[in-house]
Amino acid sequence: MSAGFAAALTQAQAKISTHMGSCLGQTDQLHQAMAYALRGGKMLRGFLVLESARLHSVPDAAALEAALAIECIHAYSLVHDDLPCMDDDDLRRGQPTLHRKWDEATAVLAGDSLQSFAFERLAQDSLGPHAIPLIRSLAQAAGKDGMVSGQMMDIAAESAATPLTLDQITTLQARKTGCLIEWSACAGAILAGDDPAPLRHYAQALGLAFQIADDILDIEGDAATVGKAVRKDAEAGKATFVSLLGLDHAKIRAQELVDLACEALTPYGMAGETLKDAARFVISRDS
Repeated sequence: MSAGFAAALTQAQAKISTHMGSCLGQTDQLHQAMAYALRGGKMLRGFLVLESARLHSVPDAAALEAALAIECIHAYSLVHDDLPCMDDDDLRRGQPTLHRKWDEATAVLAGDSLQSFAFERLAQDSLGPHAIPLIRSLAQAAGKDGMVSGQMMDIAAESAATPLTLDQITTLQARKTGCLIEWSACAGAILAGDDPAPLRHYAQALGLAFQIADDILDIEGDAATVGKAVRKDAEAGKATFVSLLGLDHAKIRAQELVDLACEALTPYGMAGETLKDAARFVISRDS
């Protein structure tokens, strides 16, 4: 991780965490559970929002609302994904999953609250005249044609007679993981009323590289470091980028995608260097 990217990521985490604390300061169980779900992650999506906003001179107040919104959507998806009716996981971000710390009802309701809270943040006056396109695009990225669709495809694949093909896996992950990463990277341009195309191309390559890196971590990673269970996909016989490409070719493909992501940032010149470092980090991370 480059020093510049590390500093930018740490600063983004601090800003988002502070804003989260000011918005979720209540001490009842629901608010505690929501805050718990948000803690401990890398906040990469929120970081992408803030960097995208910086490139397009979006005011900090608006950028922070959008960054917290996407972290809420991501956290809600993880809370629900960990439930016994889904992946049935005990560990997330190195700590007990939310339904293990409290109970399933609390996890469902905390996830529901995080989802609606995300759209509440995007409806603040500080987001200005382009809030509606941003809200609409997040609803699309997170919903039936985006993340939820990808999750449904993933569940269906578990009971399918034959493993998914490479094209099918790519489509699944573009929805399940890629849509929220794409929204994050494009948020600043949308808020500024600028063309998000370069950042969209960047994010599409980044999102796929991120998922390939996750599949590699599932094979090579250590649960204590990764912060969640590993080798579950292999044990379940699920098709992944590693199982279809092989470990070495998966690493090569991930690097190719990072190169494409960096190339997409050419219009931003040196101002895009931190986002390039973020792409390189995605395939070198250990958690």
